[in-house]
Amino acid sequence: MKADRYCCFRELERNEEHGRDFVITTVRRTTSTCLVLAPHGGGIERGTSDIARAIAGENFNLYLFEGIKPTDNGALHITSSRFDEPSCLDVLSSCDLVVAIHGCKGEIERVLLGGLHRPMMREVSDSLQNHGIHVESSGHAFPATDPTNICNRGRTRQGVQLELSSALRRSQNRNRVVDAMRAVLLARESGAG
Repeated sequence: MKADRYCCFRELERNEEHGRDFVITTVRRTTSTCLVLAPHGGGIERGTSDIARAIAGENFNLYLFEGIKPTDNGALHITSSRFDEPSCLDVLSSCDLVVAIHGCKGEIERVLLGGLHRPMMREVSDSLQNHGIHVESSGHAFPATDPTNICNRGRTRQGVQLELSSALRRSQNRNRVVDAMRAVLLARESGAG
């Protein structure tokens, strides 16, 4: 994996221009304590913004950091354990549950599931499989078990990370991921999960 160009948001902000190179979207829902985020959206990990936005819908908090450069959006990638953009940290501080949507390489349609919220990971895995999505919950390169990973920085200090393969992000099956995730999150927020 290629090393990040920037160690933190402050360094990125000194070299890249908001509105020209990247945009930030934060949508707060006063009725929700769940945050769906895509910290590598837009051209950084293509498709993750749209998937995060669809999962959040009108129900859940949303945060997007999106690369909008004509080329070289990968330069805007800040690894999840060092992602420290201030408005993201602000919304995280008011959320119990965090779901991070990421993209990984791969021509097999699959989700690599990680995070520290083991009970929810089981629920997500079951829901994705029930929607016909191949899931791997261990033995892959993206376990997201570092406490500083962005998905684990909500109030409960445990969240869930989904790494969607390139093939899945390009496929119509990405809508099944959205449906599966919304089912889990709606059940949890209604107290059924």
